[in-house]
Amino acid sequence: MNVQRFDPTKAFTPAEMADVRERSNLTGALCVAHAWIVIGCAMAVYALWPNPLTFVLAVLAIGSRQLGLAVLMHDAAHGVLMKNRWWNDHIGQWLLAWPVFSDTFRYRDYHLMHHRTTQQPDDPDLVLSAPFPITRASFRRKMIRDITGQTGFKQRKAQVAAALGIGKPMAFGARLNNFREKMGGMLTVNLVLLGLLAAFGKPHYYLMFWLLPLLTWQQVITRIRNIAEHAVVPDNDDVMKNARTTYAGVLARAFIAPYWVNYHVDHHLLMYVPCYNLEKLHALLLKKGFGPGMEIRKNYAEVLRLATSKDDAAPAKEEKLAA
Repeated sequence: MNVQRFDPTKAFTPAEMADVRERSNLTGALCVAHAWIVIGCAMAVYALWPNPLTFVLAVLAIGSRQLGLAVLMHDAAHGVLMKNRWWNDHIGQWLLAWPVFSDTFRYRDYHLMHHRTTQQPDDPDLVLSAPFPITRASFRRKMIRDITGQTGFKQRKAQVAAALGIGKPMAFGARLNNFREKMGGMLTVNLVLLGLLAAFGKPHYYLMFWLLPLLTWQQVITRIRNIAEHAVVPDNDDVMKNARTTYAGVLARAFIAPYWVNYHVDHHLLMYVPCYNLEKLHALLLKKGFGPGMEIRKNYAEVLRLATSKDDAAPAKEEKLAA
């Protein structure tokens, strides 16, 4: 493995490094609060004006903020969402990871391996980018599976099976303990969410505006995010080009790319920069003249055209990959 690395100490002054790496308890907390306020407001708008348009908008807005919770959890896994480590880890678990059936600490170990081996044969995330480019027909089939909930249901089914130790010789008590350890916190938080909605007289909103967005729109934009971050990059061995930054306008930030997740090559160059400082880091990199060497695309439509540029040949193999 001969990956070209980036030395920030040669690119930035100590003051510039300190500025972009500055963590803030308040800013981190405001990001978390913003995500949950948007979720609550989306439900409230439908409750006040129930119609097909407000329903669809609520699903899209909530699904995007569910991805936002995962994005902020990613920062917590890096230890940079908040300055106080206890708050960083506990908020990351209780308010970000567990509500969307994830786990900050398990994700941390897995994800740091991805940073150490980005786009290399032992990168645990390589399976997400290796199949691309694919055909437009294959991409369309993936989108249909995502938006209809098939992908999300398959993932949750596999998660529950793994937590129960299905396929492994285990005693009943051991299965329950394993399930409690792996999914107990997730179920507790989701039961609290269900209880809060029931207290407002809307228990059915848990299905309509939590599980439905989680299994549908959140799956769609998670796939788009995965494609944009590493698929069809120019050079797997150059840290400037084995990840991608994709510019996002107001609508893209609202419904596809929350909390600066689009600045991904910047994140890989300095992975201990909080998400709320990535835009500042990007501007600094451009000012320092690194822009021409970075993999940057002007929007997500451009990235998807690149990722679906394969001719309509041999789609059967693609169906088995990145399903």
